[in-house]
Amino acid sequence: MGGMSIWHWLLVLVIVLVIFGTKRLRNIGSDLGAAVRDFKKGLNEGAEGEKAEKADKPEQLRADPPAQASAPAGKSESRDRAD
Repeated sequence: MGGMSIWHWLLVLVIVLVIFGTKRLRNIGSDLGAAVRDFKKGLNEGAEGEKAEKADKPEQLRADPPAQASAPAGKSESRDRAD
């Protein structure tokens, strides 16, 4: 009683076909398929972008500390020369 049998689903399908028609349902199906495809494409592009960002960050981190370490040494040398 509480569940939907196959006859209930067939009746719902017939009512939907009568209301919308097969052409409109076909268009809805193709639009839905295109939306899912675009969504997956966006997810893949986002994942590739994150991988590229992660690959770039270690290189930037490695390049930054030596530049910072050399700056204080240059300042101390200029102080020594001024004295």
